[in-house]
Amino acid sequence: MSIRINFAVVGDSAAYGTGDFDEAGAPRGWGWHLARAFRDECNYANFSRPGAQSTEVLDVQLPKALAEDPDICAVIVGGNDMLRNGFDPDALLNNLRTTVSQLLARGSEVLMIELHDPNQLLRLPRLLKRVLRRRVDAVNACYRKIASEFDVVLIRTRDLPDVHAIHNWHIDRMHPGPNGHQLLAREMAEQLRRRGWAISLPVYTPYVREKSAAQIKWLIVKGAPWFLKRSVDLLPAALILMAIELVRVCVEKVSEALSPAGVTAE
Repeated sequence: MSIRINFAVVGDSAAYGTGDFDEAGAPRGWGWHLARAFRDECNYANFSRPGAQSTEVLDVQLPKALAEDPDICAVIVGGNDMLRNGFDPDALLNNLRTTVSQLLARGSEVLMIELHDPNQLLRLPRLLKRVLRRRVDAVNACYRKIASEFDVVLIRTRDLPDVHAIHNWHIDRMHPGPNGHQLLAREMAEQLRRRGWAISLPVYTPYVREKSAAQIKWLIVKGAPWFLKRSVDLLPAALILMAIELVRVCVEKVSEALSPAGVTAE
């Protein structure tokens, strides 16, 4: 007897498939690769949107996903929350907790993916790297808190072998490229197999990065507008956070200098 799997995705650009497009320009991403790997018929519905934050996922995307009565639902959000002025980890945690609670109450298997370490891929000033690391760690702490409270599948991205190899990433270094999306799909499939789902490992097809001309075109047409839009919102906060980080570093150095040799502060 054939079984039909309802597989839904909610979230932001990482869930949407940014970085992995077909020849017509339509997004595919890890969700598309994963859906094709189920051994039974799969109804795949992706409600994610680039730029979405956790509030939108909870209030707008989740009701659409629940209407599909999903057997499995992936919840991938937090990157845009992190990149906004006024980022509130507690608000992100509460939105994730409510979203996951509603899905589990409907009997859905929930998939989640932690953020990678962008500092492994981006060339940034040292202070900005420290600020970005704190925010990424804050988002991932929310995911791990959810995983400690609920029975969900959590992919710890930074633990995957060679995950930060450049060939796995889109030109923007913020989203997985075709190879990276396939890497995530295979890891998710492996986790689902361990939980009893009838799914094969997605076939891995190595992708050759676009030539420089195509990369430059992407940067001009899409990359620059995205950067300017984020900068208007995040740059003032980033400057303040870098100043705070600089003060923190100075305080730490002064404390170390004043501490008696061989004595560790408690």
